[in-house]
Amino acid sequence: MTVMILERVTPGLRGEMTRWLLEPKTGVFLGNVSARVRERLWAKACEKARDGACMLIWSTNNEQGYKMEVWGDTSRAVRDFEGLQLVTKPKRQ
Repeated sequence: MTVMILERVTPGLRGEMTRWLLEPKTGVFLGNVSARVRERLWAKACEKARDGACMLIWSTNNEQGYKMEVWGDTSRAVRDFEGLQLVTKPKRQ
């Protein structure tokens, strides 16, 4: 399973993602794609996001059962705590 969350991106980029993934809510995409397709979609999202932000979550064989990556200034941050990836909400100043 792959989940991609896009914040503040163009409608064109969101449209490109819907070719491969479902969009159940604005900016939230999910699907079951191969690792190669996931990596290419991630590269395209990061390349075309401009001032937006992206978060990628995918199933993998580790203790948590998933991994996460972020790109840009997201409303959440992924922090590594002794091998566990946790999501934090950064303080805005």
